[in-house]
Amino acid sequence: MWAAIAAQDLDDIIDYIAAQDGPDAAVGVYGKVKARTQTLSTHPERCRIVPELRSLGVMEYRELIVSPYRVFFRIDEQDVGIVGVLDGRRDLEETLIRRAMR
Repeated sequence: MWAAIAAQDLDDIIDYIAAQDGPDAAVGVYGKVKARTQTLSTHPERCRIVPELRSLGVMEYRELIVSPYRVFFRIDEQDVGIVGVLDGRRDLEETLIRRAMR
């Protein structure tokens, strides 16, 4: 299940790629992210705990790397909830602070 903000993250990324590199590139990235996130339904524990959060003692969030993007998710019993898609080339802390201030 995708949280609304995660879906918006992906839409923003796709819009940016379409503007910079063209619609074909955007469609390719969209397909790659969606296909990789569908694999989370089996063995989501294979993904690492988000290192920046782990160092703070927050162990509930994991990430799937779809280079250069980081797909953040939580496992709730048998369900996987995608909570964000961020560019891995950007500083996570700065991005989360900016998001919280919106």
